[in-house]
Amino acid sequence: MHETGAAPRVIQQIELVPLTTTVEEHQSYSSWCPHCRKAFAAPLPERIAHGGLLGTQLTALVAYLKGACHASFSTIRKFFRDVLQIKISRGYLVEVIRKVTAALETSYQELLRLLPDEEVVNVDETGHKLKRLRWWTWCFRAELYVLYHIDAHRSAEVLMTILGKEYAGVLGCDYLSTYRRYMRECNIVVQFCLAHLIRDVKFLTTLPDAQEKAYGERLREALRDLFGIIHERDQVSDKEFQRRLVAQREKLLEVGTQRVPAGKHAQVMARRLRKHGQAYFTFITTPGIEPTNNLAEQAIRFVVIDRHITQGTRSEGGNRWSERIWTVVATCALQGRSVLEFLQQSVSAYWEETEPPKLVPSI
Repeated sequence: MHETGAAPRVIQQIELVPLTTTVEEHQSYSSWCPHCRKAFAAPLPERIAHGGLLGTQLTALVAYLKGACHASFSTIRKFFRDVLQIKISRGYLVEVIRKVTAALETSYQELLRLLPDEEVVNVDETGHKLKRLRWWTWCFRAELYVLYHIDAHRSAEVLMTILGKEYAGVLGCDYLSTYRRYMRECNIVVQFCLAHLIRDVKFLTTLPDAQEKAYGERLREALRDLFGIIHERDQVSDKEFQRRLVAQREKLLEVGTQRVPAGKHAQVMARRLRKHGQAYFTFITTPGIEPTNNLAEQAIRFVVIDRHITQGTRSEGGNRWSERIWTVVATCALQGRSVLEFLQQSVSAYWEETEPPKLVPSI
């Protein structure tokens, strides 16, 4: 046999080595003080006193399986039994989640404080069940993080509480009456989702009434021209691009509010454009604004998946756990960070009473 000089064939294979766990036993001896006439026990290390049966890494693993992997307590219990060779009750797993919920409180509250100062926030909401009652999960998508809030209401009061009545940024949202009221009562700058407007215009083109259908076709053609300008952005100067966008906006609003047929659907669309038409085109005059609400809608899909699997929550504590772990999972994904590592750092800081990690890195 003679060597050919060709590069060797290389195959890499990954294997799971036998998993090992360690058990630490800490004994706290007590002594009797004849002066105080009391018994005193030697203090345990903070991580042992606060952590209990599971250490930092196993506690974070339970939270990761429950929050990021949508695993049930029964599934986690089986994983510990069959893979880690650890027998643990579902009741204790509930206690572990309660501890992690508390460990994430500081990081979550920090985002709540930061949110009203964001220049742009996209918002969406979806249904949530609490003991089979209808609640709502709100999703607030900022540039560097995502925050979830579970509430019994779908009203503008939630926005006034979370963002404040004097929010000075731009709110990206759909055309729900909640956002319109917030816009009206608090004088908020809004970017209504242009994708939703396109969907509603397409609906007009399917109506049996010929005049309403023609009205919808005219609006759809104007929207096509608008996106045609956007797609040619790199071919013109900034000044010319801005001029063409503004001109097309005025043309679209003119098409939508003049020579409107008497049909119900066409009239509803015309009233919308007369009253809030400018709010669909905030992105034209405000750089950095997305014309759609896709950012928030994408961020809320994780919650929808979790809702289908878990069927909601059963207590106020479950609500707090859900909104905090969802916030961690979505924010770490947005920043390219490890969820498990963040959970480990949070649990360790909480037990040792040190400063917890930040979900928004300091700039």
